[in-house]
Amino acid sequence: MDNLIARVAKAASLTPEVARKAVALIADFIQREASEEGVRDLFEKAPELQAIVASGAPTGGEGMGYGLKGLMGVAAGAMGGGGLAALGGELMSLGLSMDQMQTAGREVFAYAREVAGDQTVGEITASIPGLSQFI
Repeated sequence: MDNLIARVAKAASLTPEVARKAVALIADFIQREASEEGVRDLFEKAPELQAIVASGAPTGGEGMGYGLKGLMGVAAGAMGGGGLAALGGELMSLGLSMDQMQTAGREVFAYAREVAGDQTVGEITASIPGLSQFI
C-alpha cells in the first residue's frame, strides 16, 4: 500500500498524505462506479486498493459520512455533475490541479494493470462512461 502511495506522490508531486487521500478517492470511485465483476477481480488481485478505501482515509469532503456523500452524489448526478465530474471536484478539494488529477489516476490504473491485468482494467474502464479519455 505504501509503495502505491509513494508512487502517486512522486509522479503527481503530492505529499504522501494528499496522495493517500487521492488514491482513496479514486479507489472508492472505482468501487462505486465500475462493474461489480471488474471491481471484485481488481480487489482480489490488488487488496491494497480496497485496504486504502477501508482504512478510513477521508473521501469526499472532510467529516462527511457515506450516506451524505451518497446523497450528494445522487443530487450532483441529477444536476449533471456525478461520476467523473464529482470525482474531479473531490480531487480539486484536496488541492490537486487537473494535471495532478490525471497523473494520479493514470498511476492508480497503471498499478491496477500491473497487478490485475489488461482484461480487468479494460472491463473497469469500459463500465465507467468517459473514463478512458483520462487514463
